[in-house]
Amino acid sequence: MAVGSKDLTVEKLAEFNDAELGSKLREAKEELFNLRFQSATGQLENSARLKAVKRDIARIYTVLRERELGIRESVGAAAEAEENEEESA
Repeated sequence: MAVGSKDLTVEKLAEFNDAELGSKLREAKEELFNLRFQSATGQLENSARLKAVKRDIARIYTVLRERELGIRESVGAAAEAEENEEESA
C-alpha cells in the first residue's frame, strides 16, 4: 500500500498501530518533500501526486487525532478490550 495511492483509506489506516502510522507519516512527508523539489525544478511528471500525498498525510493525522481524543481505538487497545470482556464474563 503506497502513500499517495487510492488504497490508503481511513479504514485501512485504522488497522495500523501508532508506530506503523508514524512510519507511514514519515514516508509520506519524505515523498512530499521530493515531489515539491521535483516540481520546483520542473521534473515533476504527475502533479496530481502532490495532492494525493497531501491527502494521505491529512488522513494519517486524522486517525492519530481521533485516537488521541478517544473517538477511534487503536489496534492494541481494541484487542485488550476484547480480552478483558472475555475474562470478566
